Amino acid sequence: MKPTVAIIGLGVMGQRMLANMAMHQIFGAIDGWDPDATACDRARFIVPELRIAADPLDLITDNQTDIVYIACPPAHHRTYAMAAIDAGKTIFCEKPLGIDISESISLVDAVETAGNKHAVNFSLASAVAVEFIEQSLTDGTIGTVQAVDIQLHFSQWPRDWQIPATWLSQRIEGGFVRETFSHYAYLLQRLFGPTTIKSAYTRYPDDGISAEIQSIAALDCNGIPVSFTGGTGGIASSQSDTIEFTIWGTDAICQLFDWNRVRTSIGQGWTEHLTDIPDLRQEGYRRGLQNLDHLWHERPHRLPTFRNALDVQQIVEGILADRTE
Repeated sequence: MKPTVAIIGLGVMGQRMLANMAMHQIFGAIDGWDPDATACDRARFIVPELRIAADPLDLITDNQTDIVYIACPPAHHRTYAMAAIDAGKTIFCEKPLGIDISESISLVDAVETAGNKHAVNFSLASAVAVEFIEQSLTDGTIGTVQAVDIQLHFSQWPRDWQIPATWLSQRIEGGFVRETFSHYAYLLQRLFGPTTIKSAYTRYPDDGISAEIQSIAALDCNGIPVSFTGGTGGIASSQSDTIEFTIWGTDAICQLFDWNRVRTSIGQGWTEHLTDIPDLRQEGYRRGLQNLDHLWHERPHRLPTFRNALDVQQIVEGILADRTE
């Protein structure tokens, strides 16, 4: 039996998920809702048979809905997640859980008490490269981990494809620390355990509205020192963006780069791995959807829980708490 999906929010992420669900055909009927008619039209262009609901709460409580995928802006995540909890639905939510830590804590308590099947969409949870890194840590290829560096730089923020999601440019909900660094904060904890902030500095434009332009933090992950540096600006080209997660071991360096690619070095240049997979990004989407299907069918899966997402949110908001202008 293929579960049916209700997509709450048909913006950038909702449309991307819709396209991948249609491509891989793991799920049954897919319905959606968005207050923006233009977003609904774009979604229908992707999947012409998509049914657009008139009311999000009616869609969530519909007896035909098995999984509620929440892809609206973060400030509304809790509202629809609570409705899905009350309706007894399986919940798949975009990160972060929200923009208020206390509300996110209450949401985690609610879903755990109710017992709904639930997960959060951290894309690296299903990445093939992450499985390679985990194996390299387990089999001793990397050796003893001595440090981890996370480096992010975007020539512009939001990136071209994110511009329709205007909230991403605003500090109240958006910014690259919440949107991108959060994936690597999740990965840190998945690979190495609990993470704490030793120091942090975040710089914002002086308009009082726009998201951060620079962020630097020193973290500790189970005794492993972690450095994070992030920033924006430069030539407006995706080729100038930097997204790197580097593990420094006694026997090898292992680096996740460009989101889905992985390479290692023993001091004599880099060797890239997984080059036999034609499209690592698309394979990650497929595995993510397969994991969601396994969640619904109560089979083993690798998707993070709401509590995992809360741990990430606390790190992210701790870094952003230094709101230096």
